[in-house]
Amino acid sequence: MPARTPWIRTFLCRSDNIGVLMRDPETGACAAIDVPEAAPVLAALKETGWTLTDILVTHRHADHVEGIPEVKRATGAKVTAPAKAGAAVPEVDVTVSEGDTVSVGALAGEVWETPGHCADHVSYVFAEAGVVFAGDTLFTLGCGRVLEGPPETLWRSLSRFLPLPDETQIYSGHDYVGSNARFALAADPDNARLKARAEEAQRAAAEGRFLIPSSLGEEKATNPFLRAGDPALAQGVGLAPGSEAERVFVALRAWKNRF
Repeated sequence: MPARTPWIRTFLCRSDNIGVLMRDPETGACAAIDVPEAAPVLAALKETGWTLTDILVTHRHADHVEGIPEVKRATGAKVTAPAKAGAAVPEVDVTVSEGDTVSVGALAGEVWETPGHCADHVSYVFAEAGVVFAGDTLFTLGCGRVLEGPPETLWRSLSRFLPLPDETQIYSGHDYVGSNARFALAADPDNARLKARAEEAQRAAAEGRFLIPSSLGEEKATNPFLRAGDPALAQGVGLAPGSEAERVFVALRAWKNRF
């Protein structure tokens, strides 16, 4: 189990973005993971009474950064962003690349470059706390759309998560769980655990909840994009059961694009 568990608050931004606040209980430092929209972030800070010290940006897309200027003016938070994003992220104080470390109070996170959705994407891996902020790389029951580079690049990024402990909590940047579940069932129809998760996703949606975070163990059992090495997924995309996982992933991602 993680040695230290941060306090984390999730909430909806825009139509389907997930806002996240992480507070270190030891020091009171608090980070927002991306700022899709200023008002929900500021409202969550007011509700919790937390003081924002940091903004950790996963990638440069507008739906993850457009609220930064207003939140920075209101809080004075330090903005950390991928170096490869260049000037596309506003109000940046610190840039980070593969292997760098970020700190939120006593919580230390490693920066992983996880391109595929876009070339500048990074994920923040807080291993001791047992949490990963995966942005638009890995979703509950899905993965990001490939917008820059070949799909093999995204597969290599996703593969980095697989060796992490199963209890690792994955926070993603969007709530696409409903559509992801429908595709996952089409690709992996005999997966009983997936069927149960899809039903859980339906209940959560009806109750105004979302299945974020998700544990890595659940994703490895039910997310077709992480299960590309399973013979059943290969057969589902018309490939031989022994096909390389990367080939299966590419076929799955192309199918999802048309789904």
